[in-house]
Amino acid sequence: MLNWDAAWNPYVSGDLLTVSYRQPGVVLTDHRFTVPLDHDRPAGETIELFAREVVASDKTHQNLPWMVYLQGGPGFGANRFVGRQAWLDRALKDFRVLLLDQRGTGHSTPANRQTLPLRGGPREQADHLALFRADSIVRDCEAIRPGLTGGAPWTVLGQSFGGFCSVRYLSSAPEGLSAAVITGGLPSLDGHADDVYRAAYPRIERKVAAHYARYPQDVERARRIAEYLLQHEPVLSGGYRLTAEAFQSLGILLGGSDGSHRLHYLLEDAFVRTPQGPALSDAFQEDVQGLLSYAGHPLYALVHEACYAQGGRPTAWSAERVRAEFPQFDAAKTLADDGPLLFTGESVHPWMFENDPALRPLRDTAEELATRTDWAPLYDPARLAVNEVPVAAAVYHDDMYVDTGHSLRTARAVRGLRTWVTDEFEHDGVRAGGPRVLDRLLALTRDEV
Repeated sequence: MLNWDAAWNPYVSGDLLTVSYRQPGVVLTDHRFTVPLDHDRPAGETIELFAREVVASDKTHQNLPWMVYLQGGPGFGANRFVGRQAWLDRALKDFRVLLLDQRGTGHSTPANRQTLPLRGGPREQADHLALFRADSIVRDCEAIRPGLTGGAPWTVLGQSFGGFCSVRYLSSAPEGLSAAVITGGLPSLDGHADDVYRAAYPRIERKVAAHYARYPQDVERARRIAEYLLQHEPVLSGGYRLTAEAFQSLGILLGGSDGSHRLHYLLEDAFVRTPQGPALSDAFQEDVQGLLSYAGHPLYALVHEACYAQGGRPTAWSAERVRAEFPQFDAAKTLADDGPLLFTGESVHPWMFENDPALRPLRDTAEELATRTDWAPLYDPARLAVNEVPVAAAVYHDDMYVDTGHSLRTARAVRGLRTWVTDEFEHDGVRAGGPRVLDRLLALTRDEV
């Protein structure tokens, strides 16, 4: 009889064998590593990490330097590229690349509504998730680096939250780095989550205004949808409760290079005629559910604000509290005043844990994290001030997700950091710009620009 645990649970089977295979132009090798859950207790419980090594097919046997890629998020596994897509094509000219699923994401001991009850109740789950921030991710990298590189330092490429992790890397283990490349991910070194969101809401408002200037027909379309949702609050096929606030959060699209266009196409065919009158179409509801559900990345909702937590202060649902300081984002008030509906984005709110069936069982866990105060500092300004690692960062001129002012202030605090400030790209510039963006930043780390 098949032993289900041994066959399907890598933590039971302990099978850490690597597997190699090919895609066009590349050779891929899947790696699994065992690391401590809590690096301060190395003899305690362990978790498994998954990472995918990528090397150009004509350089398989070359002794190449390594680049480790840290994905944005938090809560997302590393990119699943096919062949040499996007920035990877440029990286493979010089590096053997490791696409790491950060702990809790992808295949690295995933943390979600299905797995977290194994930890116990909400308090135990929150204690567990407190070990899933940038500090632990960097220690994971340092635990696996020697076995891959033979002890040599590697280059880190950090996108968005991956950039936050990169600044932590420079703060705590710079000896592990030969260079750091950061795209849209220079965090405030000492800002509280409240500071982050006070800066964010005006940026989001600017993005919404720019969208309506491009697509003025969307002003009425968005108002009409919001008005319908205030009256009906439909439950989508997957169980998601679509409220006006949830609809507004689709503004997260506006931070991407093609996000305004995607939002426009979503809004243009929202309604169909039915025997009962106009209703939201099945196609619209299905698209919205895919955009709003956290089923694939619940850690984003659970530890998003914890990524900013330092100094003994709770986050206390920062985005929700700070939003009250910006009444123009209130949908009901907007409709009553006949104004344009403002979208939101890049923020997590308590109502998400009521609306989303993937988050609903984790509501009390999220509350525990929001009230937690024992957050350790993430960054070391004194160490960053004497940094010797070559660092280059792309800072996007009006990045919706990461405040430009905060990023430039941090850039000035890191010795030797070189910035490329550009309005050519949005937050996903390393994807949209592909090899060109990475090429520019690598050149900056080498003083070639």
